[in-house]
Amino acid sequence: MSSRRAVRSGGFGEHALSRRSLLAGSAAVLAAGLAACGRTSPVSSSGGPAGSSSGSPGSLTIGAIPDQDPEVLQRLYGTLADSMSEALDLDVRYQPVTDYGAAVSLFRTGDLDLVWFGGLTGVQARLQTPGAEPIAQRDIDESFHSVFIVNPATGLTPADDLTPLADLRFTYGSETSTSGRLMPAYFLTEQGVDPQGFPGGPGFSGSHDATISLVSSGSYQAGVLNEQVWRSRVEDGTVDPAAVVQYARTPEYHDYHWLLSPEAVERLGADLPDRLLEYFTGLPAGDEVLELFGAGSFIPTEAANYTQIEAIGRDLGLIS
Repeated sequence: MSSRRAVRSGGFGEHALSRRSLLAGSAAVLAAGLAACGRTSPVSSSGGPAGSSSGSPGSLTIGAIPDQDPEVLQRLYGTLADSMSEALDLDVRYQPVTDYGAAVSLFRTGDLDLVWFGGLTGVQARLQTPGAEPIAQRDIDESFHSVFIVNPATGLTPADDLTPLADLRFTYGSETSTSGRLMPAYFLTEQGVDPQGFPGGPGFSGSHDATISLVSSGSYQAGVLNEQVWRSRVEDGTVDPAAVVQYARTPEYHDYHWLLSPEAVERLGADLPDRLLEYFTGLPAGDEVLELFGAGSFIPTEAANYTQIEAIGRDLGLIS
């Protein structure tokens, strides 16, 4: 398993996958990691049986957009599920998903109770699930950034001018990523660069780690990703500075947050939002969960924080 610290990002277009296929796509991962993905407790606040699945009285199923390597996510959310189980006296389990669209779809159908979404996917999920409630974000998520990276063979050096990127083979992250597509596309447009007009059309790597690899290898000359993932990979030595370098940094915007489903509140009680907020905001400095999330703390959030993202998503045709 990778020892890299887990870090986070955000969301755009869903794939037309059935609920069965979305769940089946993560079955192998679940089989390998279920034992590490949350305590199986005989006691819960609602008296639910141990080992209950999503939708059972004493269980809470958490999920997240798959923006990093699977083994990194497994460690992050397995640790979180254990911590939440202990603190909340619930059977908390992590359900991996196949892609960003799957996280939105499974939240809408009630298969996921609490999901770590990026800004755009969070808006999509909330609009599709009446009564869904944003709970918390990290301290860093109220002023988040993306970074544009380039292969040194381009000859480009760090700058604020994005127009030289227009003539390069370019890749975004996931099609539904806030930091890996939505906000970068907005900032490109602001500087007169067509976000879809790159030679041959833009690529979509699927994750921030994949974007780094594709630009490093020369498969693409440039790309864009979550700043936190970039910094973490630079710090742990994953990034080869001879193969890929940072070119530009975007202005700030709101991004990741926890979104709670109304079905979970009905099942576990009206005080569940307050209990979750108390858990997240009460994590002490230096807690392993905070370290894995790359945060100093979690703070409250609200739907109004994502108004800009919703507006940009509608302008770009990513929200109807």
